[in-house]
Formats: sequence, structure tokens, C-alpha cells
Amino acid sequence: MISLFDMFKIGIGPSSSHTVGPMVAANTFLIDLQTQFSLETVKRIQVDLYGSLAATGKGHATDTAIILGLLGHKANQIDTTQVSTYLAPVFKQQQLILAASHQITFDYHQDIIWHVQTNLPHHPNGMSLTAYSDTGQSYQQTYYSIGGGFIVNADEFDDGTDITVDTTTDTNADTNDNITIENIPYPFASAQELLDICHQQQLSISEVMMANELALRSQEEIEQYLDEIWSVMQSCVTNGCAGEGILPGGLQVKRRAKALHQQLMQETQSTSDTNDQLMAMDWIDLYALAVNEENANGGRVVTAPTNGAAGIIPAVLHYYRDFLPNYSQQGVREFLLTSAAIGTIIKQNASISGAEVGCQGEVGSACAMAAAGMAHVLGLTPAQCANAAEIGIEHNLGLTCDPIGGLVQIPCIERNAMASVKAINAARLAKRGDGKHHVSLDKAIATMKATGEDMMDKYKETALGGLAIELSNQNTKDSDKKRIQVVDVAVSYPQC
Repeated sequence: MISLFDMFKIGIGPSSSHTVGPMVAANTFLIDLQTQFSLETVKRIQVDLYGSLAATGKGHATDTAIILGLLGHKANQIDTTQVSTYLAPVFKQQQLILAASHQITFDYHQDIIWHVQTNLPHHPNGMSLTAYSDTGQSYQQTYYSIGGGFIVNADEFDDGTDITVDTTTDTNADTNDNITIENIPYPFASAQELLDICHQQQLSISEVMMANELALRSQEEIEQYLDEIWSVMQSCVTNGCAGEGILPGGLQVKRRAKALHQQLMQETQSTSDTNDQLMAMDWIDLYALAVNEENANGGRVVTAPTNGAAGIIPAVLHYYRDFLPNYSQQGVREFLLTSAAIGTIIKQNASISGAEVGCQGEVGSACAMAAAGMAHVLGLTPAQCANAAEIGIEHNLGLTCDPIGGLVQIPCIERNAMASVKAINAARLAKRGDGKHHVSLDKAIATMKATGEDMMDKYKETALGGLAIELSNQNTKDSDKKRIQVVDVAVSYPQC
């Protein structure tokens, strides 16, 4: 079972799979390394990036995330406003203080190797870290970042076991090591199993998820974390509405949320637009844009379930807060629990990784999760919540992941706004039905997985196809040259 604490993580932008996951991998590598030999004997670290991590890693700050992880920073705790300060000694003096305790020489241009044309066997997001000691020893470990900040060790991938490496608290990793199916009162691996439990036990989806979480942690700890998640989401929207200027990376994308917020505030205070029945949509767009601009700027966000789709659940929750009369803190908790339950089913049966199944796995999953949460706070049945989630996924099937320059900006930011509105509409459609649908949620998830398997690699977070090519290098016909130039656009970003 996947915990709520794993599905929603507090982290750093711009990507959960390409930024948060690699940072977690570097943290884990430091722990693993110290079981082999002392950090004080390390003289060099080499980082090898493969597949999508290599193809779009500079735009997603994969390289700097790993460096920050090697420095000892954690994704949920790092001060995102000080990243440049943390990185300065590495780029200016080639000095890296490993785990904040042992200084080594680190040459960015030699010690990070980009294997753009090579995929490791288990997943497109592969990376290897190798440490060399002054005694002639070496230690290498390979990790896969499988979406949402989750990483899997290559050895355990062979065993078919996922590692849920914690990025939320210092104790989760130890707690999760002890999770077994026997500890969980209501285990489910599919939507149908979840709905059967809800029917048999006369429980809502959020109540089932809460009961399972209570097998692992106290109610106080769970509610405190849910409240923290919501607090970070609200702060992210607030910060996004205050941010201005150009987003990093070289595409010259201007932040829009602040100007839009000012426009909406002026229109709200006037009487001329009081008859605009769709004004709420503009606010939903604002909430999503604010979050995703913060994410693109390397700010503090919640992976929900990924950074690339981080604006959808917060936007829908803000709509619940600002436009529905039944808003409550408990309602937010139940919204997040319901969303998390849907997310766990998607992750177990398909993927939330854009590099694996395209953006349908990121924005599509987030849309489904938000739709189910919205349906729950509208008072709908578990079957109607599942129906809302199915509508959310079904109408994102085939969505490609083609970020220009490997940056989580175009089309990612606007795509979150569109999916947020779609999630609310999915819940409203489900409200008009009885929960029965020709296509079940499980079938929609299976279809998403199959579609991702059929999708050409160039449409799965490689910056080799779609908008990434058509709008980035229109004067170049060779796709490889296009890819290289697109990646190089963001070279200045990790050195911010």
C-alpha cells in the first residue's frame, strides 16, 4: 500500500521526477555509501544520468538537485531562496562539502555525465552515482526516479519491490520499512476493490484511506500532515500571486499570475462584471498558474502527485475554499484523503511519470485525483467519486509530455489551469449521474498504461517531439541537433 505521506510530498520545483527524486537519490546514496566506507576517505563523486533525466535534466535542474542532495539538503527542508548560495562554491571553486562534513573537488563539466541516447533497463529516469575513495575503493549505486518523488534502487527493482524514500519527515522511511499488508485494515489495489470495501463497510473513500493511515500513525500526526500540505499549497498560491519577472531557463517566459490576480481583484471590487457567471473559472486559472509558476521558479511546492501537475489539486481546493459554502478544514482533509486513494490506485496500476507514460500520467492523474476529491466535498457517493476520477483520466488519455527546452513551463503551466477546470467539471458531471459508467475507473487506468506503452519515446519527456521541437528550433531540421540545442537553452538555469 502507498501511504498518503508518500503520495503528497513537500518538495522543491520544478519537477518531482527530475528534481525531487534525484535529490532523494543523492540523500540515499550518502546513507548507502557510509555502509561501505567512511565519507572522509571519498575523493571523487561521479554522476551518470540516463534517458529522460539526461535529455531534459538541465531544464528540470536534475544536476543541481543531485548536487544539493550530495551537500546534504533534503527536498522538504531546503530553503529554496538560498539555492544559489548553496551552489556557488561548487560552480565557482569546484568545492563540494559532502553531507556538509567532508570537502571534495567536484568538476561539474567532468563529474556529471549525460547519456542522452542511453536508457537503463527498468525506467527512462535512470541515474548512477559512484564514489571513489583515496584507498582505491569505489561504490556505485543505480536509482530510478519513477515519478512523484518516488525512487527505486536498481537491485530492488529486480526484486519487484518499490522503495518509498521519505521526503516529508525524518521518521517516515523507518516507519514505511515496517509496512506490510497485514497491518492495513482495508487493503485495495484497484478502484473496484476500493468501492467494494466502501459498500461492505458503509464507509466513504476518505474514511477507508484514513483507517489505513491509522494503522501506521496517530490521527493527530495524520491530520497535522494534511493541514501542513494544505498550508504549503496556500502559501504557494500566495507566493505565486506575488512573483513577477521572467522564469529561469532561457525561454523568456513572463510570470502572469500577479497581473492576473490584480485584474481579478479590480473586477471583483467593481460592479460591471457581477453578471459574469464564469468568473470562478478565471480564479481557478489564477490558482493553477500561481502554483506552477512557483514550481517553474524552483519554489516550495507539494507534489500532487507530481511537480509538473502540482497546480491542479491546489487550484480545485482553492475553488472549494472560495466558492463553495460548505468549506471546512475537515473537508480539506477528506478531499486530500480521497485524492490520495485515487492516486495510489493509478500509481499501482499505471504510472504518474511523464517520462514513462506521457503527461496523461501527471496532469491526467492529478485531474482524476482532484475530481474525486471535489466530488467527495460535494457530498457524492464513493461510486460517483470514482466516476469523477474516471472522467478526469478518460479525457486526458494520450496527453504527451513535450516541454519546450526540458523546462516545466510550456505547455505545463497552462495545462494545469485547463485540467483544474476539467476536474471540477468532471465532478459536476458525476453529480448528475448515479455512479454507473460504461468505462470504469480501472479500465481507464489500464487504458492510460497501454497508451503510454504505445506512445513514442519522443513524446515522453525527452524534448524530442511535439511542442518541444516545433517551437524551439524552427530553423533546424535534424532532430538530434534540435534536442541538443533545446537542452543547452537551460544551461544557465542550474547555476542561477
